[in-house]
Amino acid sequence: FFRSVRDFVARGKRRLLLVETDKRRRESILKLVGNEDIETTVAKNAKEALDALATGPFDCVVLDPDLPDEPPAQFLRELGAARMGPLPVILYGDGKAAAASRELAEAAPGALVRDVSSPERLLERTLLWLHRPQKSLDEPHRRIVETASAEDPVLAGKRVLIVDDDVRNIFALTTILEREKMIVSYAESGRQALEILDKASGVEIVLMDIMMPGMDGYEAMRAIRRMTRFRDLPIIALTAKAMKEDRQKCIEAGASDYIAKPVDREQLFSLIRLWLAREGP
Repeated sequence: FFRSVRDFVARGKRRLLLVETDKRRRESILKLVGNEDIETTVAKNAKEALDALATGPFDCVVLDPDLPDEPPAQFLRELGAARMGPLPVILYGDGKAAAASRELAEAAPGALVRDVSSPERLLERTLLWLHRPQKSLDEPHRRIVETASAEDPVLAGKRVLIVDDDVRNIFALTTILEREKMIVSYAESGRQALEILDKASGVEIVLMDIMMPGMDGYEAMRAIRRMTRFRDLPIIALTAKAMKEDRQKCIEAGASDYIAKPVDREQLFSLIRLWLAREGP
């Protein structure tokens, strides 16, 4: 581990592997993330990507979630089989990226994979994982990163209820949600959540932990759905695993969607934006 860190620091340039099928998107991404301090190798499919990875160490991969020769989950398994280390992978696409990210979480729970759907988030994430200081960017690219960090009108001022019996989880979620100017309330049990909702608190979305003593998340979601005014309230279930049967159980109990723990910040906000947008005027 320490040798890999030392090698990373010693290298002057960061190496990025871009796996993208579409020529226009490749050119757009290269223009977005390319810089004098980045050495980018391009691959058009999974086979070319694996061949490139065999030539030497890379620091990050930007991956098209719609590869022509194999699904991203298979690519990640082959990556692991080649023992290329904990290589960060960024899935960049539209709605397919989030779906692929879930498949990857199921296929390789320990993998370092994040999905992004906008150029701003892609640049922000590559800066983080390639350890590039923001000051290394030119003015137009700095403005792009600042835009990504600006207040999100879809999130700011929206009321979210966290339901979790672990105060550490509540604190962690509250911290990231309040950074986006969301108004957070919380309940430490399913029954307490029902009491808060019954008081017409204006909650617009619920983050529901599944494994709680007493009334668990499944039972709480069923009870919420029996309340007529909350039949369409977005509920995102927080599960300890990312198995297909868990997703099905959550949906059948009344969840709008689900996300596995430990919760990935970007994936969480992608889901919140999606469901709040559907609840628009």
